[in-house]
Amino acid sequence: MLKAVILIGGPQKGTRFRPLSFEVPKPLFPVAGVPMLQHHIEACSKLPNMKEILLIGFYQPNEELNRFLSCAQQDFKISIRYLQEYAALGTGGGIYHFRDQILSGSPEAFFVMNADVCSEFPLPEMLDFQKEHGDAYSFVILGTTANRKQSLNYGCIVENEQTDEVLHYVEKPSTFVSDIINCGIYLFTPEIFQHIGTVFQKNQQDMLLEEQSNGWHRAEVIRLEQDIFTALAGQGKLYVYKTDRFWSQIKSAGSAIYASRLYLNQYHTTHPERLATNREGGPKTRGNVYIHPTANIDPTAVLGPNVSIGTGVTIGAGVRVRESIILHGATLQDHSCVLNSIVGWGSTIGKWARVEGTPSDPNPNDPYAKIDKASKTRSYCSFSHLYLK
Repeated sequence: MLKAVILIGGPQKGTRFRPLSFEVPKPLFPVAGVPMLQHHIEACSKLPNMKEILLIGFYQPNEELNRFLSCAQQDFKISIRYLQEYAALGTGGGIYHFRDQILSGSPEAFFVMNADVCSEFPLPEMLDFQKEHGDAYSFVILGTTANRKQSLNYGCIVENEQTDEVLHYVEKPSTFVSDIINCGIYLFTPEIFQHIGTVFQKNQQDMLLEEQSNGWHRAEVIRLEQDIFTALAGQGKLYVYKTDRFWSQIKSAGSAIYASRLYLNQYHTTHPERLATNREGGPKTRGNVYIHPTANIDPTAVLGPNVSIGTGVTIGAGVRVRESIILHGATLQDHSCVLNSIVGWGSTIGKWARVEGTPSDPNPNDPYAKIDKASKTRSYCSFSHLYLK
């Protein structure tokens, strides 16, 4: 029996995603036509022994989140629950706080993944890797390769090349350590809670010595990366499974459009029915394009590559859209042009208007390049509830 935990954070996180995260919780932002979280849930639901998916975060439950959970349970025929933290407890503190719910039913292992990543999610391969390389008490980090400069923005892993054991782990080092980086997707066995519990007890003792009134809360704030992986490295318990499939963080509007491109390309094998095709009476598409069935698009419009059109969108005659996400209820009037942008909910782009953002794609000539930290803040053009003439 398997379970999965998806860490979705909370409203004060993901500030680089604003203003888009003001309208909808970031994990529910549509990427390639579906909520960001749906890609994670779908990957987990495909595992034969997956019994339950738990979302952990500190968003207040709301109608939108509840509706998403209800629909996802119906679509994927699996139990999905949201567990709300009373405060931000860190990547390790949240799962430790809800350890009883995670361990209910005695799962053999469970995945933990961050919501703000896009990936092909090689979960079956990680399970096979654990059986081949470790034992019942070993843990697996999904890793990938970054170039030397960009590796400084991530958790860096030094491995034993023969055994794939993690020998050393440093979170966002100041100097180069390794080109193998942490993807924010993990496979744990229940024994991980013994290691987290050791850190929790140490934190409690430290807080008591400091006589802090909020010591209990501070003791529960535990980070997997700094507090757990660093200690486990070199102990024969932590391994890295390296993937050469696509992976990226989703920290900004620009990275959301890049993630949309990756998922749209994946649809050729996973969901070809989601990709628009050129047909008589419909708009002209170039490359990978997603169009929601409720969208009203003039047949003279040209869309793509990498375009996602949301519910209730209206697109007029002669409109050109490329490398963009058009959200629910937006209107692109005749002959407008939208490039490298996210057009927000209910926004209107007037006739002949041009909206163009700055691409923040990785260097196409570097196979190990990721989106630069600087370009995450530069981002694409994004706005919501705007009327632009």
